[in-house]
Amino acid sequence: MSLASVKSSKFFHSSTFLIVTACLLLMFSFGYRSGFGLFLSPISEDNGWSRDIMSFSLALQNLVWGVVAVFAGGLADRYGNVRVVLGGVVLYSLGMYLMSVTDSIWMLHTSAGLIVGSGIAGTAYGIVLPAMARAVGEERRQWALGLGTAAGSMGQFLVVPISFQLMDSYGWVMALQIMAASGIIMALLAIPLAPYSGAHDTSVKGPTQGVWDALKEAMRHHSFLLLVAGFYVCGFQLAFVTVHMPAYLVDLGFGPEVGAWAIALIGLCNVVGSYLSGYLSGRFPKREALVVIYVARAIATTVFLLLPITLTSVLIFSAVLGFFWLATVPPTSGLVAVMFGTRYMAMLYGIVFLGHQLGSFTGVWLGGYLYEATGSYDPVWWISVLLALLAALAHWPIKERPVARLQGV
Repeated sequence: MSLASVKSSKFFHSSTFLIVTACLLLMFSFGYRSGFGLFLSPISEDNGWSRDIMSFSLALQNLVWGVVAVFAGGLADRYGNVRVVLGGVVLYSLGMYLMSVTDSIWMLHTSAGLIVGSGIAGTAYGIVLPAMARAVGEERRQWALGLGTAAGSMGQFLVVPISFQLMDSYGWVMALQIMAASGIIMALLAIPLAPYSGAHDTSVKGPTQGVWDALKEAMRHHSFLLLVAGFYVCGFQLAFVTVHMPAYLVDLGFGPEVGAWAIALIGLCNVVGSYLSGYLSGRFPKREALVVIYVARAIATTVFLLLPITLTSVLIFSAVLGFFWLATVPPTSGLVAVMFGTRYMAMLYGIVFLGHQLGSFTGVWLGGYLYEATGSYDPVWWISVLLALLAALAHWPIKERPVARLQGV
């Protein structure tokens, strides 16, 4: 075997190759679902539905994503990440295809809500980030978590405009079908995860522990419960903006392309924000990083609402919000790893993420409900500000240290 062949073989079996493919996988997974808000108006108008119908479907999607993520994380820890991702890819693509042929409310809730939500759970951060954390070791863990989160944001920046162009050129039906077909690429990108799955984790320190013991330990941990509560707010804010901001801007007289580019700009700026969050939360207390992020979101939203809304203010707000968009993920997932180790990280992060998705369900559903009831999104914007300040307070008492089981090992 030639030297070049040996080097090539080593690369494809290295942690570097895993990091590259995992980032690409997250780009696709996060990019697709970030663009679903673009379909809110056309699907509703073509079927003669009010906005709260599809709002409920996307709210249900976020709720199902959170609930299934807990079980998906447990399965990944026990049987390996690859099997979970492959199942998620099938559901994700199937759900997007069924969305394209929906002609009834129950079918929309089933496809966009139940099936796509389950598919996202099997391909998103909760399944992929633990493998990345294991691949690089503890000393580079926060860097890897930040990089993976940034990759998801890059997917938001790249995929959302492409989704808009597909919809603009071929209609929303064909756009969803093309997205469904291309989703199969994620299956190939999942294969390198295998050596770093929870089922093969050899880095466990301290006394051995079963799944139920790990679950009971986490649910009795005060700082863990505060982390879950804080992540609820993150989900509320992100899901509300992702789903309703395009329609909100159209209501204000902007063209539909402005909403697409606003969501894309959030993703682009969060590439920097997430990476820096991962870097800085590896050097400074993670709870302090989370407090700063939530306060910054509250200030940015308040200024946006109080000033006249122009194209310039929309772009500035999107850029600022984007910088703090998914910056919560590296310190939040990092805190889970610090507290409990990486053996059951996928499952325990899945529980934290369930809190996030309960918030997502509330933000998306409440946005549609209050819009139909009042004709305005303003009440939900202000609720978002209040929740951000409460989240900052909730994170302050969190103790960043391993549980007693892991101390001294």
